[in-house]
Formats: sequence, structure tokens, C-alpha cells
Amino acid sequence: MRVTWKLADGREIAAEVAPGLSLMEAAVANNVPGVIGECGGCLSCATCHVVVDPAWSDRTGAPGEFEDAMLDITAAERQPASRLSCQIEAHPDLDGLVLHVPEA
Repeated sequence: MRVTWKLADGREIAAEVAPGLSLMEAAVANNVPGVIGECGGCLSCATCHVVVDPAWSDRTGAPGEFEDAMLDITAAERQPASRLSCQIEAHPDLDGLVLHVPEA
């Protein structure tokens, strides 16, 4: 599946992502600036904050209870479609997904 990360400076990074991989892991593997994944996906750092493009927010779902709490401590201001990318797993239904990386 293909994912595009839109950066705050207008650049875009697109990559093929294997099903089952978290989108934080995919971002780190593709050197997406602003997605650090400091905790390795353990849901303890909020350094993989992204904003799901409005056209995709229904398909990625809402954050779980703990993720929701972690979104309150992100470096960039939380937005209605904010998610931690370690909690979004790549699957075929998300082919073409667009994620915005907020400026920290």
C-alpha cells in the first residue's frame, strides 16, 4: 500500500508500506522528518504525532483511550484528526492514505 506524508514545509514523502507495519515504523524507515518514534511504538512518547487527512479519518478510526491521553502531550498542537502513527497499522484498505506531519 502507498502512504504519503505531507510536511509542514510543503514537501511530500511517499512510500510503499508493507501490510502489518505501523505507520510510525514506515515513517522512520523512510526518513520522514518530524516522525521520531522515540519509544519504538510502545505508546509512551507521542513523538510520532500525525494528522490524518480528512478524507481518510473515518478509515483510520479514532484513537483508543490511552492514545487519546497521549495526544494531549504532543509537541505540536492536537487537532481533531490527530493520531499517533505507531497506532495505525498498514492494511490494504488504507492504500493511498495521506498523513500530515505537524511542525513541532
